Amino acid sequence: MGLEIERKFRVRDARWREAAVREAAFVQAYLTQQGKSSIRVRTDGEQAYLNIKSVTPGRVRHEFQYAIPLADAEEILANLCEGPQIAKRRYWVPYGEHTWEIDVFEGDNAGLVVAEIELGEPDETFERPPWIGAEVTDELRYYNAALARRPYCEWTAAERG
Repeated sequence: MGLEIERKFRVRDARWREAAVREAAFVQAYLTQQGKSSIRVRTDGEQAYLNIKSVTPGRVRHEFQYAIPLADAEEILANLCEGPQIAKRRYWVPYGEHTWEIDVFEGDNAGLVVAEIELGEPDETFERPPWIGAEVTDELRYYNAALARRPYCEWTAAERG
């Protein structure tokens, strides 16, 4: 069974940039987001993936990911996906015992920056970097599937915090 154990946080400032060790551009969109799961296709440079993930918010979610040919992913993105595509740049930032993934969103989600950490256990302790802000793990609007339906540019000032 594929499980993802992950926590999400807002990012306070850009101090993380100086420690980034890798960067990649992602484009993704959803084939479906109904019921208990979402199915998306994502390109990451010259690689592409089909991903099936449970849609419930929280620290632990089911996730299955499969590599697919890039040409197939590009055709799926162009012809079969629902709603707008999500574009973002991901940066990998080591801190303490873990590597954080920082997503800097583009397009309709520009201005949103989210940090994620993958853990081995739901209650695993970890060192929090000084650039980490409020935890948003349980806030559905921060999930990519939700951002595809209602992008950051449509959030109210109160929602943006």
